[in-house]
Amino acid sequence: MIAPSLGFSNAYGAGLTDMNMAYNYGKVALFILAAMSGKQNGVVAGLVGCGLIKSIVSISSDLMHDFKTGHLTLTSPRSMLVSQAIGTGIGCIVAPLSFFLFYKAFDVGNPEGEYKAPYALVYRNMAILGVEGFSALPLHCLQLCYGFFAFAVAADVVRDLSPEKVGKWVPLPMAMAVPFLVGGYFAVDMCVGSLIVFVWNMRDRVKAGLMVPAVASGLI
Repeated sequence: MIAPSLGFSNAYGAGLTDMNMAYNYGKVALFILAAMSGKQNGVVAGLVGCGLIKSIVSISSDLMHDFKTGHLTLTSPRSMLVSQAIGTGIGCIVAPLSFFLFYKAFDVGNPEGEYKAPYALVYRNMAILGVEGFSALPLHCLQLCYGFFAFAVAADVVRDLSPEKVGKWVPLPMAMAVPFLVGGYFAVDMCVGSLIVFVWNMRDRVKAGLMVPAVASGLI
């Protein structure tokens, strides 16, 4: 029930930032499900829910990326959708078999072994934190969450209801949130890229419209 709405949000955010934030949605779901399930089953429920929601939410963003690529290459949208459906069906069979083959053949998760699986420990500790509840969070963490959530809602409302001349200057909360998750380097790169696009459009809008995607891909 939660995943479809989060999938829409992730696809929308990927369109704004060109980044798939499925892992962060999965982490949020992990905390919520672990807290709701209680101490007895919270860790397992949180980890399972995190994996499911992350996988479902990620697909929506990947599909939008593929459709955008198909649009740029003049590929048939119907062919893209059919190909995605066929690939998803094959993946439902091949992926579990590959996982269990890998899991049985190698000592996965052994700190002294070849495949240490360090993220398993990280996510397990996150689930334990979710089970312990809000008391385990840093001081004033919830107050900051409430404040930024209210700011995001207010900014969206002002942007949508204001005249276009005013609304276009209101920042997008979805785009603002990305540097807080991935670091400041992303914001610097985006600002430099946006400045190049702005200057290029001022000099030659037609040529910029054709060449900006190719140049941006090369810079990335």
